[in-house]
Amino acid sequence: MPRLRILPLDVIVEAPDGDTIMASANEAGLYWPTTCGGQGICTSCACSIDEGADSLEPMGRSEKRTLSEEMGEARVVAGRLRLACQTRMHGDVTVTKLGVRRAGASLLAID
Repeated sequence: MPRLRILPLDVIVEAPDGDTIMASANEAGLYWPTTCGGQGICTSCACSIDEGADSLEPMGRSEKRTLSEEMGEARVVAGRLRLACQTRMHGDVTVTKLGVRRAGASLLAID
């Protein structure tokens, strides 16, 4: 079973083989920022692939088009940026995504 490490939260979740990064995080009780609800038409779920890029399914045309239009072709060519809602894992992966938190956790700290 693939393991997904999410930084900077520094949490590791086990994911079913072939599951997307975002679905695996959600199933583990984490909130993953998204605007389109996982349809692959926005880039709010985009994450940086730090390790394990070879364990991911190749980027599809739709994902590539969305990333290119919203974030620029140069960032897509670099190969580290992926849409978490579209990226399927088949091995261990480490990603960086700001805003990921435990579901239900408040963004405000109360003293």
